[in-house]
Amino acid sequence: MIGEVLIGATVWMCGIFGFIGRNARVPADVLERATRSLAHRGPDDSGTVILHDSASEPVEIGLGNRRLAILDLSPHGHQPMNDPASGNWIVYNGEVYNFREVRVKLEQAGLYFRSNSDTEVILKAYAHWGENCLREFRGMFAFAIWDAQRHRLFVARDPMGIKPLYFYQSDRYFMFSSEVRTLLGTGLVPRVIDGAGLVNYLTFGSLYDSNTLVEGVKALESACYLTWEQGQVKQERYWDLAGTNLNESCDQACANPENRSELETRIAEMLDESVRMQLVSDVPVGVFLSGGIDSSSLVGILSQNGVRPSTFSIVFSEADYSEAEYSRAVAQHFHTDHHEITVAQSDFFAAIDPALHAMDLPTMDGINTYFVSERTRAAGVKVVLSGLGGDEVFAGYSSFRTVPRMERFARAWHHMPGAVRNPLANIVAALAPSSDRNRKLTALGRDGGVIVHPYFLSRMLFTPEQQSELLPEIKTNSPAFLRAEKPLTESLSRAQSLDPVNRVSYLEARCYMLNTLLRDSDFMSMAHGLEVRVPLIDHRLAQRVLALPGSWKLNSGTPKPLLVKALCGQLPDQIVHRRKRGFTLPFEHWLRDALRPVVEESFRKIGQGVLGNLLSERVTRAVWQDFLEGRTSWSRPWSLYVLQSWCQQHLSN
Repeated sequence: MIGEVLIGATVWMCGIFGFIGRNARVPADVLERATRSLAHRGPDDSGTVILHDSASEPVEIGLGNRRLAILDLSPHGHQPMNDPASGNWIVYNGEVYNFREVRVKLEQAGLYFRSNSDTEVILKAYAHWGENCLREFRGMFAFAIWDAQRHRLFVARDPMGIKPLYFYQSDRYFMFSSEVRTLLGTGLVPRVIDGAGLVNYLTFGSLYDSNTLVEGVKALESACYLTWEQGQVKQERYWDLAGTNLNESCDQACANPENRSELETRIAEMLDESVRMQLVSDVPVGVFLSGGIDSSSLVGILSQNGVRPSTFSIVFSEADYSEAEYSRAVAQHFHTDHHEITVAQSDFFAAIDPALHAMDLPTMDGINTYFVSERTRAAGVKVVLSGLGGDEVFAGYSSFRTVPRMERFARAWHHMPGAVRNPLANIVAALAPSSDRNRKLTALGRDGGVIVHPYFLSRMLFTPEQQSELLPEIKTNSPAFLRAEKPLTESLSRAQSLDPVNRVSYLEARCYMLNTLLRDSDFMSMAHGLEVRVPLIDHRLAQRVLALPGSWKLNSGTPKPLLVKALCGQLPDQIVHRRKRGFTLPFEHWLRDALRPVVEESFRKIGQGVLGNLLSERVTRAVWQDFLEGRTSWSRPWSLYVLQSWCQQHLSN
């Protein structure tokens, strides 16, 4: 067991819900029902409040919270929380790890505190600094404050987008929640598929903020805050990973080779600080240990600080899928309190159905996170550290080498006259064997501006041509398609000034990590009341690493050299130089065997469900046949099955 006891402090991990009615009452049953629907996120405590405001028109505000207690079970941190000095109220999901330092600043400014909770620190910080309070916080959070003096709602989300927040607005109501399903459960949100979200999902197997799969329901973007005032909603960005001032200062420092060692030392110090900062807990804190560089680095940093962590590894009974030798090597090297959770493939298979039910939004990934979270929570652990984000920040994917090459190819290819380029692309398409890789290469060759950047092609599930066939009613120049493209173009615009390697890092962090890994990790772990902390993507650390030259992250015989060097040679060579392997499940086999009847039955019913007017039955069956005949990977039909299952469960009347 590891952890630091902080007497009297309260740290929250939970679910929140809020409701504003203009000239309308907040239905008490809706507030209570919505709050109860988040019980899995916060099984330890619950609270609701209804407020009245009539500055310019009668307004009723309902706030609800469910709590997972990590520090201090006392009532001092009960939510919703009121600040008597300002009259403000807050509901809050997450943790501000540096709240003690922020509190000291506020006390020096003359503010008085009634409790030791970070919730009250956020309330006081907002009252003192307004929206600038967000510059002070380090952590993962989504919170909403009813500003009694300005008669407005202030809603904010953490810089890296670790904690989710969704909202919906109609003429009379504004609602927000930690989960889309809670908004749907109010009965006040029409169960209509959003075309832009559908395009996003078919493109990447996940939804891209701010789009969701429900028309009218939006995700508050990471590093943004939202205000609701007299029915008007405004959203502002308060931070960006590619901060220009930091990049400029680091560019100057990096120009002097003698400064490299100093800058690398600073990264090591920030890594150490981030891990130590996220240890605070009154309950056991574990580490997800796969035996890869990222999770092993967390164990190494804890060991450097004299902490003997509890580590948890999933071990397959089937040797083909097991990574036990690597996790055991790390556990033995650092003398951890190691726990192996041995499972058979049949155990994972049995978890598929409940995992599908736990999805707040459809995703082609996440089943493994659901299962690992379930087993870890069953072992008595409420909090774990995860190495999530290490590949995105420290350049661990193959995309860091392939995408820059694709960029160069795309530039050269598109300098060719269209009269030459398009016929060549058609010839390649006609002669190349049918495969996912060749379809992507053909899409890159034929691209007439449809593919925003080669990076998105590297993460693409269905190509634009395949999407047009799957969604015959949604054209590439339609409003839905343009809204689906907006998150991509905005991310690319902010990344354009970076070097090729750092551009990939930015896009991986703001696209794949944000919209797939972090979202999946949140709702799959919170389905079991388990909190997952991600020290490798502390926003100040991530921004500092992004500001260093991309060449420092690749030009070495060592994978992720900045991260490995920060450990000062502590990681065993067996771990550093092991062949990279993701945590994969045998879906290829399952879909051809035990899952086959289920998937085929689902595809036969597509025309009868909510997707019937959007998704082509003929093309869906063709995707399935392509998989059976080896022309496409399992991820394509599986993504369509998940989509159909989610829509049937949440959007069917």
